[in-house]
Amino acid sequence: MNGINVSQTGYWNSPQQTTVDENAKTIIRNPGESTEKKTGRESSPAECETCKNRKYQDGSDENVSYKAAAHISPDAAASRVRSHEQEHVSNAYKKAAQNNGKVVACNVALRTSVCPECGRTYVSGGTTSTQIKYFNEENPYQKELKSSDAANKYLGMNIDLAC
Repeated sequence: MNGINVSQTGYWNSPQQTTVDENAKTIIRNPGESTEKKTGRESSPAECETCKNRKYQDGSDENVSYKAAAHISPDAAASRVRSHEQEHVSNAYKKAAQNNGKVVACNVALRTSVCPECGRTYVSGGTTSTQIKYFNEENPYQKELKSSDAANKYLGMNIDLAC
């Protein structure tokens, strides 16, 4: 299984600017987001420190993006995580092609979470599961299966009749 995980760390040097809203006397950490604070939440999405510092990092041993923790905005998280998981799918097809195999099944699942500070729903990660069937022509069982299939399944399957 491969995937991307989200981490909540506070040492991200975000390129986003922090501004102060003079009317409301609040710090805007996420410009362009709603300043409406939901009931029972500590802050609005615009003021949310947790969303500003959220980082994503891949936990697999494959050569894919997000090996180092990086910030993704909550609005872009779904498409970025989806494209990252597609890298794992592509790697599975490459691996199967290089080793005389066939991808039997491939499943990508995206996870969502709710920010505890502002209540925003965001894509928090994803998981890719792949199954690859490898063909070993040197295996005596595989050779026997192949000859059995030829005799029982495929012999006489197609007939050419001349009229």
